[in-house]
Amino acid sequence: MDLAMISRLVFPSRWTQAIREHFANVPQLGFGGCLVVVSVAVSAFAGTHGALAQESPGEPGRGSGIKNPLKNVYFGEQHLHTSSSFDAFTVGVTMTWDQAYEFAKGNKIKLSTTGEPMQRRTPYDFVAITDHSEYYSVLKEFLNPKSELSKSKLAKSIVAGQSNPEKAKAAATKLIGSLVASDPLPEYVTPELRTSFWQRFIKTADKHNDPGKFTALYAFEWTSIPDGANMHRNVFFKDKAAAVPFSSFDSENPDDLWTYLEIQRNQGIEVFAIPHNSNVSNGWMFSENKFRRGFRGGPIDERYARRQQLNEPLFEMHQTKGNSETDPVISPNDEFANFERFDNLISLATPAIKSPGAFYRSGLAVGMKLEQKLGYNPYKMGVVGGADVHSGYSGNEEWDWKGAHGQQDDTPKRRLNPVINASGEYGFTVSSAGTTAVWAEENTREGIFNAMLSKETYGTSGTLIRLRFFGGWDLPQGITEDKEFVKKAYAAGVPMGQDLPAHPAKDLAKTPSFAVWALKDPQSGNLDRMQIIKVWSNPQTGYPMEKIYNVAWGDADKRKLDPKTGKLPPIGNTVDIKKATYTNDIGDSQLVAEWTDPDFDPTHSAAYYVRVLEIPTPRWSTFDAKKLGVDPPKEVPATIQERAWSSPIWYTPSAEIKELARAQGKEPPAPKHASPSDQ
Repeated sequence: MDLAMISRLVFPSRWTQAIREHFANVPQLGFGGCLVVVSVAVSAFAGTHGALAQESPGEPGRGSGIKNPLKNVYFGEQHLHTSSSFDAFTVGVTMTWDQAYEFAKGNKIKLSTTGEPMQRRTPYDFVAITDHSEYYSVLKEFLNPKSELSKSKLAKSIVAGQSNPEKAKAAATKLIGSLVASDPLPEYVTPELRTSFWQRFIKTADKHNDPGKFTALYAFEWTSIPDGANMHRNVFFKDKAAAVPFSSFDSENPDDLWTYLEIQRNQGIEVFAIPHNSNVSNGWMFSENKFRRGFRGGPIDERYARRQQLNEPLFEMHQTKGNSETDPVISPNDEFANFERFDNLISLATPAIKSPGAFYRSGLAVGMKLEQKLGYNPYKMGVVGGADVHSGYSGNEEWDWKGAHGQQDDTPKRRLNPVINASGEYGFTVSSAGTTAVWAEENTREGIFNAMLSKETYGTSGTLIRLRFFGGWDLPQGITEDKEFVKKAYAAGVPMGQDLPAHPAKDLAKTPSFAVWALKDPQSGNLDRMQIIKVWSNPQTGYPMEKIYNVAWGDADKRKLDPKTGKLPPIGNTVDIKKATYTNDIGDSQLVAEWTDPDFDPTHSAAYYVRVLEIPTPRWSTFDAKKLGVDPPKEVPATIQERAWSSPIWYTPSAEIKELARAQGKEPPAPKHASPSDQ
C-alpha cells in the first residue's frame, strides 16, 4: 500500500509527516482475497483532547466551511432527554436545553442532580434533543409559582420529589400509567401548552445552531408503549419544524405517526422517524404484522410496507437500554451476540420476548422476505446509535459515565446498587450511550439531515471509530491501495446504506465485491477485528439466515482463521480490572479489507453490513467499582469490546436475473410464505 497515500486520505496535512514516520515499517498482509493494513499511528495522538471536533482524521477539508463532495464524518447525538421530558423531571433532572447543547459542544457544565462538574473530552458535531412529546416541557412549570400548573396536588408531589424521590413516586406512576394506557391527564395536554413549549425549543435550537461548526436539529420522541411493548420513534426535521409535535396520546399506532409525517412533507416540511429499542418491543418492532394494541393488526400489506419504508430510513442500534443488533437466542453461533443485553421491558421489570422481530439483524431478513411478497421492504433501515439518557447530557465516554436516570443513578454508589431502577433493570445493567456517525458534505442541518435520509450513517456503542464501506460489481482490485480510494469507490460502487445496482445479468457467476476501512478512536482501544455480516431470508421457509465473515483483524501475524469454522482466536485482554486500566499493546489502529462474497447466489436477496470491534477495555461499571474500592458487579462483564455497525448495502435480484437463472435451470425453490407468527 502507498503509505503516503494513506496519510493524505485519512489525516489532515499537519499530521502527514508524523504519520509517514509511524507507517514506515507497517507490513502489508494478504489473506482470503482480502487486504489489510495495520499500524500504530493513531496512538501517538491519543492525548489530543477535542482535536477531532476541529479537524478530524479522514476528512482533510473538515472545518473549512467548504462542502466536501467526498464527505466528512460527523459524530453526534440523535436521542437525548432534558428536564422537558416528563419522566426525566420526575427523577429530579433540571438540566435545560441550553446546558445540554453546551455540554455537547465541549463546554463545562454541572450535573443537575449532584452539582458535579463535567465536560466532554471530545466535543460532538451535532445534537438532536428528543424530549418526549407527551406532556412536552409541562412539568418544568411545576417549579414556577406563578403558573397555574404548579398548584395541583400532582404538581406539588412531583416538586417534592426533587429533593425526595419517594414523595413523587405515586405521581410519577400516575403519569407513566397514563402513557402506557394512552389516556392523558387533559389539563397537561392543551393545544396552548403543546405549541408554546415547542416554539420555545425551536428558538433555543436556533440559538445554538452554528452552520459549519455545530448543528442543532429539531426533534422530539413519540412514545408509544401499549401493554409495555416499546414502539418508540424519534422524529427529525430538516430546516423547518412542524407547528406541534405528534404524541402517542394522538395515536399509539406507527402508521398514524406516518400520516403526520406525510402531512408535514405535503406542506414542504422535510421529516422522518427513527425507531429504537426493538430489544424491548416484545418482538413487534420487526414483525410481519401491523402493530395494534391487543396485537390485532393483521399481516403487513403492500401499503403499510411502502409507507414504513418511506418514513423510517434508519434504526437506532445501541443506547443505554441495551443493544438491538441480535441476541444469543437468535444468533447462537455469533460469539459477540451477548453484548450489553437489556432483558426487561422498560419500567416493568418483566422479561421481554426474544424473537426475530425483536432484533435488527433478523429484522433485515424479515424485511427482505416481505419485499419478495409485497414489493416493498418496511425494514430497509440504516444504522445509528444514541443515548436515551434522561439526565440531560450525552454520555458516550465510558470512563466518565454519570448515569441515565437522574437521582436514581447519578453517583457510583447508586449505579452499582443492586436495585431495579426506573428503567426496569439494575443500574449496572444500563449501558453507556451510543453514538451516531454520518458521512455528510458539510456540518449543517441540511447536510446532516440529508446524510441520515440517504442512510450513509453508522452507529457505535459510544466509541468514535471511523468507518467507510463500499460495494459494487466492478470495484477495481486493489482500490483500497489507490490514493483516490474514496473518489473511485463512489464512482464504481455505492456506499453504506445503498442498494447495489442491478446484477450484470450476462454472467450469473458475477459476484459483488466490497471495500472497507476502519480507523480507531484516538481516545479508545485498538481494533480487534472487522467483520462483514451477511443476512438473507431462507428461500423456502422465509426464516432469517446469517453468516459472519472475518475480513480483517489486528495482530494478523499471531492469529489465523480456523479453516473449518472461519472463527478467529480472541485478541487477548490487557485490562487491569482493579485499576480500571488497559494498554494498546494488542490489536491495530487501522484495518483495511477488500472482500468478495464466496457464497453469493444471484437469485437471493441479501444485506451486508460491517461490524468493527475494539480490543477489551474497562466497562463503565468497572471504573465506578474502582472509585468505590469494590469489586465490579458480577452480573455484568467487567470489560467491554466497544464496536461500530455500518448501515447495510442491499442486493435484490432483478426480474432479468431471475429469468436468466430459470433458463439455466438455477431457479431457487418457490418460497413458502407461512402465516405470520404472533409477532
